[in-house]
Amino acid sequence: MRTSMVKGIMASAVAMAPLVCSAESNIQTTSGQTAVARVDFQITVPKFLFLRVGSGSSYTTGVYAAGGSPDPITWTLTTGNVGTGPLTGTGGDIAPAGTETAALICNSGNAVTFTSTTAGPLTDTTADTISYANITVAPVALTAGYTLLLPPALANGATTTTSVPGAGHVVKADAKWTFSYANSTVPAGGVYGGGGASNTGNGRVTYTATMP
Repeated sequence: MRTSMVKGIMASAVAMAPLVCSAESNIQTTSGQTAVARVDFQITVPKFLFLRVGSGSSYTTGVYAAGGSPDPITWTLTTGNVGTGPLTGTGGDIAPAGTETAALICNSGNAVTFTSTTAGPLTDTTADTISYANITVAPVALTAGYTLLLPPALANGATTTTSVPGAGHVVKADAKWTFSYANSTVPAGGVYGGGGASNTGNGRVTYTATMP
């Protein structure tokens, strides 16, 4: 008798099954009714900030990687061209000479704060100086669809700031930066700057981007 009762209860449950709906499947047995099944999707995208000046990863392919080292820009004057007007530097990572790849990518806001900092004017071993005001940067468009990345001005022992705009909480900006020395005066003979890890002669400029 007990077995018969259990079988009866199970049979009743099976008969009622079409009336029980879950999120993943649904069955209907009456004309005009609809069956619904649902799928939930979620995509997690990390926030990131990528800055490159000089050699670095191939960011236009979607590969953002840290690494590399500064690409020096240098000017070696001769007795025939001291004080005779603007000179493009040598070095850098991209043509023409004296040119650096500059890129800033961020997916965390509609604008990124971008700065340049120096420790002081370019200095030689006898404390003679050349002002950073004599070094200019000319930006030229690099990648189609990217905002032109304008460089912050260079100043002696100071930080200068600019803002890089974006849209849809994404900033994509790059440029070719060509560096020039004004060469409008005759400084004392010497080697000014040099940079490196020890920042010889205040020769290193530090560019900083800040994620919103």
